[in-house]
Amino acid sequence: MKLDNEVVHAAHALALWTSDVLAEINHLAGHVAELVEKNLAGRPKVDESSLLGLEALSREFLAKNSFAVGAGTFFAAQSVEAEGHIFEWWSHGKSGSSSIEKLDADLTPGSHRYYDYEKLPFFSTAASTGEQTLWGPYIDYLGFDEYIITLTAPFSIHGTFAGVAGCDILVKDLEPLIMPHLRAIPGNAAMVNASNRVIMGNSGTYLVGERIKPGYPEDQQRIDLDVPHLGLSLVYSA
Repeated sequence: MKLDNEVVHAAHALALWTSDVLAEINHLAGHVAELVEKNLAGRPKVDESSLLGLEALSREFLAKNSFAVGAGTFFAAQSVEAEGHIFEWWSHGKSGSSSIEKLDADLTPGSHRYYDYEKLPFFSTAASTGEQTLWGPYIDYLGFDEYIITLTAPFSIHGTFAGVAGCDILVKDLEPLIMPHLRAIPGNAAMVNASNRVIMGNSGTYLVGERIKPGYPEDQQRIDLDVPHLGLSLVYSA
């Protein structure tokens, strides 16, 4: 059927784009691990002096990958000196600003605005599975107050899991990248995450962040995207 061909073509294109993004994130994670190990010079734990050069890696990633609004590294507490928390995350400024700013957050346990990033899915899932992960869409209250997705890859130092590196992508910035593939499908269609929430849809039937209900619409079909570990799929109405 013509519809089936269009759906298969769209699913392939979405999987290819996502795989390319994951490849870039894998490269970033590898560069982070290599740089930090070099900075440690045999020392067992990460401290402030180990972070030299991480800002440059984030800036290079953002310059190369225009789809990303933020990029950087989160370290596991077990890899940090005195079991503390350290993260280095850099983002483009709001409202189209060309400036790049460092994300700041409260890392004091017990405080009202404590940012316990190790419990967030972009970190905890990568830590538990040892695989790349995608979290979102969710509202980014720390930075843009907009729907965002975060993709990360774990990395190791001295053979032990030490944290994740990755990037943020504003959902609105995904539109020119993946919407043409969704609109090529006659009828309603959407890219959906592993939690059955809409990342992006081609009509009002599928709204960003909405959880897809089983059996609604009645003619809803689904095809899994060929992207390992992320659980992405394409839903569409015949």
